[in-house]
Amino acid sequence: MISVIQKLFLGNSPIWYKKTIVTFLLINPIALILFNSFGLNGNFIVGWMLLLEFIFTLALALKCYPLQPGGLLAIQAIVLGLTTTKGIYYEIEHNLEVILLLIFMVAGIYFMKNLMLAIFTKLLLKVNSKINLSLMFCFSAAILSAFLDALTVTAVLIGVTIGFYRIYHTVSSGKNFSDLSHNYNDNSSLSSVSIEDLEKFKAFLRDLVMHGAVGTALGGVCTIVGEPQNLLIAKVAGWEFIEFFIRMAPVTMPVFVAGLCTCYFIEKFSIAGFGSQLPATVRNVFNDFDKYETENTTLEQKTELFIEMCVALFLVLALAFHVAAVGLIGLAVIILLTAFKGITEEHNLGEAFHEALPFTALLAVFFAIVSVINDQQLFLPVITYVLSQSLEVQPPLFFVANGFLSAISDNVFVATIYINEVKAALDSGVITREQFDLLAVAINTGTNIPSIATPNGQAAFLFLLTSSLAPLINLSYMRMVLMALPYTIVLSIVGFLSIIYLL
Repeated sequence: MISVIQKLFLGNSPIWYKKTIVTFLLINPIALILFNSFGLNGNFIVGWMLLLEFIFTLALALKCYPLQPGGLLAIQAIVLGLTTTKGIYYEIEHNLEVILLLIFMVAGIYFMKNLMLAIFTKLLLKVNSKINLSLMFCFSAAILSAFLDALTVTAVLIGVTIGFYRIYHTVSSGKNFSDLSHNYNDNSSLSSVSIEDLEKFKAFLRDLVMHGAVGTALGGVCTIVGEPQNLLIAKVAGWEFIEFFIRMAPVTMPVFVAGLCTCYFIEKFSIAGFGSQLPATVRNVFNDFDKYETENTTLEQKTELFIEMCVALFLVLALAFHVAAVGLIGLAVIILLTAFKGITEEHNLGEAFHEALPFTALLAVFFAIVSVINDQQLFLPVITYVLSQSLEVQPPLFFVANGFLSAISDNVFVATIYINEVKAALDSGVITREQFDLLAVAINTGTNIPSIATPNGQAAFLFLLTSSLAPLINLSYMRMVLMALPYTIVLSIVGFLSIIYLL
């Protein structure tokens, strides 16, 4: 019985990984009792232990999906009294828009995959320069994220990249483009040459996806609608769309330019794993695919593409003018596409939700850990220290502190804590309105820019890490950290200096 439980526990994960998770679960209650018995703040210390353990599960997402080990840690946090179900529900309720976005918008993008694949295939074939293609991915993602939503843009990137991978893998396995039943996770039918080209193609796709993911952060920081915390900060500060953009511009514009320059240099000099080129054999496959699609597209398929184009236009306009919450717009996209494309069977609808729902569950677990951070005030020492400093050094310190905390926690949570503390200081007369505005800019840019350092720092990064794409292209937690490192260093320095000299 025990041996069977050991085998079943966390499935096919390595034995050492299973033992590590069990060790975490055993150590936490023991540590809590010991620290409290010695007169120390055991809840605070074990809270930090839980946070680091959860980050460990994210870092090894390719060994085991983080939902299960992270969920066990979250359940234990409740049992140990480090948080409550009420606190977790509050965090989930506070981030309901993000959850609805994931459930509906990602599914909506799924029904647009043919249009997206057609557009990006043309781009792939028309733009021969890898540097230009990388800049295009980064720039486009930034512009779209400034007016739409980073998670939506990331969903598009994931969908398109999986489509690219499926096409090459299908052909390399000796099958026709139209074979939709092909299992692209199985490499057994590939030759050694095809596998070699596939590995090069994986590296090429990793580059483009990471450039696009960083682009979502570059654009997301610029506008009131770019990230959820932007809207929160703007609401507290009383800023409208234009005022928000203008106040952020002294920091966001230099960072945006620096981001594009970084993209150029890391591709040109093959820094941090970038610089992979598209193999000639793979390009030939996509040329053949493009010809095949052109010659074999039926009137029905052309009509479906037209419908997708119309709904895509609706999506852009609805998001740009914020006619409703992003998740509800995503639901409208699902309804429109499935209604006019005749997709009415439940099992066909269900496929669209396969990508989003596991991550939605993981995000709920993440909010449980955020609830621990909140209840145990894990970040309070940092906040207290920053607010105790002189007024002139507070903005750059806020930028650094926010960047550090946002890299390991939820951006919205960090922004909420800081902006509320600053608003309280303003209301009590501790700081002036001018100082408040400076600190609000520092808080917003701090929660957006340095947080690209880790996948858990940006919801879009976390979504990418835990998506079905990540194992296909060997995109692990540490690889994402390494590939984001040049961006993190350059953008953080430029942002820091901009706060000091341009604000």
